[in-house]
Amino acid sequence: MTIVTKDITLQTEGNCDITDITALIEEEIASSGVSDGTIAIFICGSTAAVTTIEFEPGLIHDLKETWNRLVPQNILYQHDQAWGDGNGHAHVRAALLGPSLVIPFVSRKLTLGTWQQIVCVDFDNRHRSRKIVLQIMGE
Repeated sequence: MTIVTKDITLQTEGNCDITDITALIEEEIASSGVSDGTIAIFICGSTAAVTTIEFEPGLIHDLKETWNRLVPQNILYQHDQAWGDGNGHAHVRAALLGPSLVIPFVSRKLTLGTWQQIVCVDFDNRHRSRKIVLQIMGE
């Protein structure tokens, strides 16, 4: 068993910015020397998350609107009262979606569905530099 750890960095815009990171992940698997295994994808920070979706404009819009309905930005959050940074909603959204994924790959190819891409969702209220840690495990 081989374990390879790599980092990728993204510049994000915040405010539910959704970035397709599938190609970046595929490149890291291809250069890892590991043919078959799993990749753990973990975003550092508590106001962003990773998931899979069909990365197309209609669904991107729908996902953003869903977050606005489920966890509105314009209500009182105790975090905002304590810290005054106005991103309490971002912490709650990120906690619900989650910071990580594990995806199998075979012959250096992700086993994603036809319309499935890996995305980073930045919920914060400002632009950020986001670090994503990848741990590639297999043979």
